[in-house]
Amino acid sequence: MKARVLIRPKEGILDPQGQAVERALPALGFEGVESVHVGRLVELEVADPSRLGEMCEQLLANPLIEDYEVELDDGAAR
Repeated sequence: MKARVLIRPKEGILDPQGQAVERALPALGFEGVESVHVGRLVELEVADPSRLGEMCEQLLANPLIEDYEVELDDGAAR
């Protein structure tokens, strides 16, 4: 089963990559962008998705500063 894990900084956590992109967009002529957050997308092929949360908590994300969302190939967010 295919799974996607979207990892992004928690609300209120400094996001230097997002800030850099946010500053660069107007310089390139892209106006009207109010905020930018940069995260990661991890795609996995797993036989049993029941332990994906553990994988995220222990390795894929830093739960102190990042939130994550798991999406299975059926499109349902968990």
